[in-house]
Amino acid sequence: MKQCGKALQLLNMLEQIYPEAHCALNYNNPWELLVATILSAQCTDVRVNQVTVDLFRAFPDPTSLAAAQQAEVEVLIHSTGFFRNKAKNLIRCAEQLIQRHEGEVPQTLEELIALDGVGRKTANVVLGNAFGIPGMVVDTHVKRLARRFGWTSSENPDQIEKDLCRLLPSAVWTRCAHTLIWHGRACCKAPVPHCSRCAIVALCPRKGVERAH
Repeated sequence: MKQCGKALQLLNMLEQIYPEAHCALNYNNPWELLVATILSAQCTDVRVNQVTVDLFRAFPDPTSLAAAQQAEVEVLIHSTGFFRNKAKNLIRCAEQLIQRHEGEVPQTLEELIALDGVGRKTANVVLGNAFGIPGMVVDTHVKRLARRFGWTSSENPDQIEKDLCRLLPSAVWTRCAHTLIWHGRACCKAPVPHCSRCAIVALCPRKGVERAH
């Protein structure tokens, strides 16, 4: 309970620093967020947002994408990297949505991760942002900061997710990920954090451990 209180105190301070923290992917509905998040693997959100403009114009829903030729999709998503595998997964995911869910994006973790190209991170992004269902997203920033803050000692994303979900109340899971991602990008960088200009350094267990820049 004491550790939870300290974690919430740190998180609250970060939320005051980054009140605008939100999902950086552009989307209009759960389907678009699902596609964008699949594309975001090993790719920047900025690049994904550039690519999805034309992708969603060509394939606005699961039905149209399920009928697409893989080569067509590859051309549109080429710059996101791993485009062949991503195109294959997107088409197959669209087919599965039609076959299993009447073309609608499901609202449970179990159903989402059963789709091609969807892991726990992608599923939690969709749950938290498209449906308002608490989901703890663990990306590279969340992993790094959670370890630096002493919220977990694991290197495994699934275990980190479990540790953070045990530590923090579900009401803060979604915005916690956004806040940590924004702080990770702005200040608590890899490999060396900018501790000298960090507003929450007094609460950070890693202060003085890593060289401040």
